[in-house]
Amino acid sequence: MIRWSPAAPARPGCPHRRLFRLLAREMPHGMTLGVSTLRPWASANFVGARHLFPCSPAAGGIPISRQTLLDRLSAVEWRLAGHIVADIAVEPANGAEELRIEILTVED
Repeated sequence: MIRWSPAAPARPGCPHRRLFRLLAREMPHGMTLGVSTLRPWASANFVGARHLFPCSPAAGGIPISRQTLLDRLSAVEWRLAGHIVADIAVEPANGAEELRIEILTVED
């Protein structure tokens, strides 16, 4: 098993950049993505990563509710070579209008 380190590169074939591009395309009008991060994740049976994407309304944009964004992202068929989207969560972030999208991927 590969140990996680903040200095270590992502595992080969990590879908983080692809997820960012797909997520940017699916974001509602007026919402922008911030700087994303990922953290390797593993259970007894699976290996994957937690992908964290902060998002907020653009200047002058209308805030969107957590549930609306979660419903929209849950309906997407994520196509990631060698990976499966196992879970999606939308949580409040630092500010009142800021949200954080967390996507858990596992290797196929």
